[in-house]
Amino acid sequence: MSITALAVGKKHEKWAVEGIERYTKRLRKPYDLDWKLLPHSSREHDAARQEESERILAALKPKDHVILLDERGKNISSPGFAAHLQGSFDDGAHVVAIIGGAYGVTDQLQHRADLVWSLSKLVFPHQLVRMLLAEQVYRAQEISAGRSYHHE
Repeated sequence: MSITALAVGKKHEKWAVEGIERYTKRLRKPYDLDWKLLPHSSREHDAARQEESERILAALKPKDHVILLDERGKNISSPGFAAHLQGSFDDGAHVVAIIGGAYGVTDQLQHRADLVWSLSKLVFPHQLVRMLLAEQVYRAQEISAGRSYHHE
């Protein structure tokens, strides 16, 4: 049981590394967060979306619990996200959080997701989304453990 962050794009940019590492270093099982980065497509628009989605789908295992980050997804609170993750861990699932490419993902990948999660209706740069994901996983860990990191 752990979390794999599957993201389309190059390595973490220098400005984002410190923030991502700040939170991932604090994580304890089952909240450990591993990153797997897939290359951008050299194509554009629909062709890029198709190619990148196929790469993502090929990286998934049938029993993975898939969380797709998408601004059109469901907006849930941090405690709601913590409960969702904890439920997945309680079920023995390996969680894969997906950050797609600039052109989004295909309907097939949307349908494969167990949760399509919106951090906000705003669109953020992918590097910032990576940092936000790391922080929210850390926050979920702290909420589930009843520690004081999160205040309501």
